[in-house]
Amino acid sequence: MDLKLTDKKAFISGSTAGIGYATAKRFLEEGAEVIINGRTDQSVNEAVSKLKHATKSQKISGIAADFSKVEEVNHLLEKLPEVDILINNAGIFEPKAFEEISDEDWFRFFEVNVMSGVRLARHYFPKMLQKNWGRIIFISSESGVFIPDEMIHYGMTKTAQISISRGLAELTKGSNVTVNSILPGPTKSKGVGAFIEDLAKSGNTTEKEVEDDFFKNMRPTSLIERFASVDEIANTIVYFSSPLASVTNGAAIRAEGGLVRSIL
Repeated sequence: MDLKLTDKKAFISGSTAGIGYATAKRFLEEGAEVIINGRTDQSVNEAVSKLKHATKSQKISGIAADFSKVEEVNHLLEKLPEVDILINNAGIFEPKAFEEISDEDWFRFFEVNVMSGVRLARHYFPKMLQKNWGRIIFISSESGVFIPDEMIHYGMTKTAQISISRGLAELTKGSNVTVNSILPGPTKSKGVGAFIEDLAKSGNTTEKEVEDDFFKNMRPTSLIERFASVDEIANTIVYFSSPLASVTNGAAIRAEGGLVRSIL
């Protein structure tokens, strides 16, 4: 299937690894021009080199910016004034007991996970409306509707992303701009993979046993009973970023393996 992305420019925040990296790779395979992002020049340059090698595409570049620092975000926007597709993927997560989550933690999570997308959308969204085409996707999570008790602060930020996405979509009426959120379920990204590996080592067990226990005791409603791959999530993101997904707007698109027990 041709997703009609050859002439589109896509920016993906937080994309030197995990879901963001897989999404960049998928966009390049579809012929899009891609700008990736990480916190350091070194991580960005390494990812750009890997993507060029993996896809044989030269339509890849990167900009380093730490989304906890407003001045670095402003510098990024100066270097990249306009895009066709914005993927708000930058984010942090951390399992932590509620009583141990400090004020600083709450504000840090909101700053990185929520305000990163707000600042980028505030800049790019009006330009998309002016040219009457654009896609903005917030990478939220099933944790935004199925709040995990082991990281409530993370769940809060993912709910906020869904709200902002829906609100922005209301401003697109009559245009060819769409704004959606995508809700991945537990996904074996780089960070999650390392977490599972550490648990297996500390418990003198296998990663498969750790994964089985996670879905038995922590996420027992999952229908696929496994972690999604980053490529599976990337496929969803890239399709809904394409011209082919023109009638999907204001949606919270679930890619969580049936974990959330609701039909809407």
